[in-house]
Amino acid sequence: MTYTERRYDIDALRVIAIGLLLIYHTAIGFQPWGYMVWFITNRESLSSLWPAMAMLNVWRIPILFFVSGMGVFFALQNRSWKQLLTERTRRILIPFVFGFFIIVPLHIFLLQYHYSQKINYYPSTGHLWFLANIFIYVLLLLPALYYIKQKGNVKIVNTLKRLFSTPLGLIVVVAIFMVEQVLVKPAIYEMYAMTWHGFFLGLIAFFFGFCFMLAGDAFWKLLLQWKWALLAFAIVLYGNRLLSAQMQVHQLLLVLESNVWIFSIFAFSHQYLNKDSATLRYLSMAAYPIYIMHMVMIYLASLLVFPLEINTWLKFLIVLLSTFIGSFILYEFIIKRVKILIPLFGMKISKKSLIPVNTKNNLEVD
Repeated sequence: MTYTERRYDIDALRVIAIGLLLIYHTAIGFQPWGYMVWFITNRESLSSLWPAMAMLNVWRIPILFFVSGMGVFFALQNRSWKQLLTERTRRILIPFVFGFFIIVPLHIFLLQYHYSQKINYYPSTGHLWFLANIFIYVLLLLPALYYIKQKGNVKIVNTLKRLFSTPLGLIVVVAIFMVEQVLVKPAIYEMYAMTWHGFFLGLIAFFFGFCFMLAGDAFWKLLLQWKWALLAFAIVLYGNRLLSAQMQVHQLLLVLESNVWIFSIFAFSHQYLNKDSATLRYLSMAAYPIYIMHMVMIYLASLLVFPLEINTWLKFLIVLLSTFIGSFILYEFIIKRVKILIPLFGMKISKKSLIPVNTKNNLEVD
């Protein structure tokens, strides 16, 4: 089975998820607990931001793991396992190592400076923990995924098509995520970064992202058929959280809500966002470098804006706009035009020029 259709909706989902990540990380600077997770925080909080942040928090990271697994499916259509491993090393491991030693210490330096702490060089995974997880998943699952594609094609694909042509397939997925929650027992379900819960949840999502694409049209027709029911169910589950004391519900309900949001988002994006455009191509190429650099831009904007005696909502908007605009300026005029930076930010260089190019549905996070 060779899959040749370009899936612009998955490109769009990745771009949207990275955009939401920038908004979410900006909002953390206006939460009273932001400093505890190493963010520069404003003196006045914006508690009214939290309901929207909490809605995003249960699916914004898991959906990227699903998309990353889909990216491996596309990559294996025209690559051997050795070629894929080489490419992922270049596009994930090298940017991760660069970020670990250079990018993350830079925004930690800004935090130390803001709080008048002793300036120390502090290499860390920081927000790039996601890249480390994805690379490990590739190492762990590549033999099985390559075998499925090369050897077990007909039988396994037909089984997946039958499974994901009915709601039973979605129930199986949710059940496996519930098993992860029961076995790992995370203290906070939405705490994905550098936890065993985040690692196993990401591994499951990565694997099923691959399987969803392998199942082909059967899965996507199922989602389109049930899209309104899925969306309504997600809203009901979220509404139940809103009405609960301190928005606390049983973690199994969070598992269910997370997956139902993701299924509904996949459905509506497939129906409405599966369209090519010059804007999408540009944003798809810019998303990965901006993801790597955005924390530096948030911290720099926070450092300059938070001391100002202005309205707190205005501060939020200024930091948010500064982060987006600054990140795009940095990408457009420095990252993609300096030859040595292009591979460090996981981009591919065209043989005919220094302009980076985007490979087909190459979606580890970009």
